[in-house]
Amino acid sequence: MKKLIALFAVSALASTAATAGVALSGAASVSYDDNGSAASATTYDADITLVGTAGATTFTYSMDVDQASPQTSAADMSTTIGPVTVAADMHQVDESNLNDGDGDAKLDTDDTGVTISLDAPIGDATIGLDNSGNVTVSGTWSGVTVSHTSKKAGDTTSASAAIAGMDVSVTNKAGATTWSMGTTVSGVDLTLASSKKITAAFGLTGNTMTVTHNPAVVATASTVTTHSISAVKAYSTVAISRDLTSGAALSATYSSLDDSLTLKASVAF
Repeated sequence: MKKLIALFAVSALASTAATAGVALSGAASVSYDDNGSAASATTYDADITLVGTAGATTFTYSMDVDQASPQTSAADMSTTIGPVTVAADMHQVDESNLNDGDGDAKLDTDDTGVTISLDAPIGDATIGLDNSGNVTVSGTWSGVTVSHTSKKAGDTTSASAAIAGMDVSVTNKAGATTWSMGTTVSGVDLTLASSKKITAAFGLTGNTMTVTHNPAVVATASTVTTHSISAVKAYSTVAISRDLTSGAALSATYSSLDDSLTLKASVAF
């Protein structure tokens, strides 16, 4: 009997050790959209993420579960060996290749790969190399975070910093520059981007109200690798959201693009 009790005790300890480094999180929502003058629709979304940690190694697995056959959405593993970090993206995303006017790629691209980063004693710089031969150098100097990636398709350089109460971010990719700025004025969170998109969020009697102006999209012809982009006129959205004591959140969003109202209930854990 004592041996049997001891065996159960050892089994319980082993089970606890095996699950101690496992964390489960997820989110779910249901949305009703009256779609303006078009037919209304109800949509659902549910996602689960599992994170397992053993020492300096972490594995993350995510899946979409709002369908008859749940599908993997991410599978990543990273480990640290001294100053070297090895990260592997093991999930091949099945991208949309439809010619539906939003510039989808004509063919799927392989987005799996391995990245090796070296936290080298070169000031505050970190050097990274992936299996495609891209080299990245990043670090923070005098409060400014800078990253530069050298790649065949065109170098990418980005910089971000908090300056005089504003969060500023600038990115140059293959010669094209984009930027965004965010600040808070009288309790209103403002964001402005180079695309001319403007967002303002503020508290309103226990709710959060977010007003967004979305700039017009100019039609673009298809290229060798991507489908064409359809023109979209400028429009604005107004969203009001509130966190409930039940743990859920409710939101209502009006869009001037199609004169539609969307109601959404969501929860995250």
